[in-house]
Amino acid sequence: MNTGSDETGEAVAAADGTKSEPALGSRAPEFIKARRALHLSWQVGVFIVGLAVVVAGVIMLPLPGPGWLVIFGGMAIWATEFVWAQLVLRWTKRKVTEATQKALDPRVRRRNIILTSIGLLIIAVLVGIYVWKFGFEMPWKIKE
Repeated sequence: MNTGSDETGEAVAAADGTKSEPALGSRAPEFIKARRALHLSWQVGVFIVGLAVVVAGVIMLPLPGPGWLVIFGGMAIWATEFVWAQLVLRWTKRKVTEATQKALDPRVRRRNIILTSIGLLIIAVLVGIYVWKFGFEMPWKIKE
């Protein structure tokens, strides 16, 4: 994939003068990239640290904690060294931006507010029926 730049890590200027995404590739310092064994060790280290952060994020999904935020942090660590992670992060960033723009559309916001109101109304009716029938007793203490 040609991004229009020979320098890795450098942002490429688009035709309209705005900056596009940075070039793909390793962000390791030049003295590390110059030595194959050192660069491979660097990549293994980045992979292990990124994997530890991603695993911690996956563990936080069912437990209290910012699971998705930590997973994306691990992906960002991987993206400092691996092109596949850079492409995944670019795709994710595009999708999040598209979803944000779609959510800001007045028609979509109005629909979301209406659906949320209907959902809350249904929940309130169900709670009201439960309280009317059983009172404030917990389900495991009901004697019927």
